[in-house]
Amino acid sequence: MAVPTLETARLLLRPLELSDAVQVQALFPRWEIVRYMAAVVPWPYPPDGALAFFRDVALPAVARGEAWHWTIRRKEAAGRLIGVINLNAGKDEHRGFWIGVPWQGRGYATEACAAVTAYWFEVLGFPVLRVGKAAANVPSRRISERSGMRCVGVEERAFVAGRLPAEVWELTAAEWRRRHRGRAHRAGSRGRGGA
Repeated sequence: MAVPTLETARLLLRPLELSDAVQVQALFPRWEIVRYMAAVVPWPYPPDGALAFFRDVALPAVARGEAWHWTIRRKEAAGRLIGVINLNAGKDEHRGFWIGVPWQGRGYATEACAAVTAYWFEVLGFPVLRVGKAAANVPSRRISERSGMRCVGVEERAFVAGRLPAEVWELTAAEWRRRHRGRAHRAGSRGRGGA
């Protein structure tokens, strides 16, 4: 199945292409972005890091049907990517993302996460979504909390910044559906003159 373009109120999530590596290379290698990434991310980031990752890791995993990668773009400036988000099958790191520093703190990551989480459960049909994160990564934790995830484990992991306490967050398909059914019902009630 080809990776589709996803759309939110403000964003276009376009399938990752090899040509996106140029823009990613310009945005990604910032300490504010990489410090809480898994230690497999090379640091200092090499000049061909994005190209090598896309060519050798991300796009082959997409071709095998094991991963789904998107660039995050604002609708008002669709030619410029502001981050990347992905889903991965077969391990307990099901979702990952980053937003370029100039666009952080504007809710774009929350919006993109909601779109790919819906895709994970509704289209791909997986029963559970799990993500790990550095405990110190408070913005990422807030995104998980807002989406209804719960912390199910604490462990130590290797990050670019070193070995740090990490949390494992989880959301089941049943929990996600209950949460979204409730939102649809509340929105419908407001539409009929409810409070």
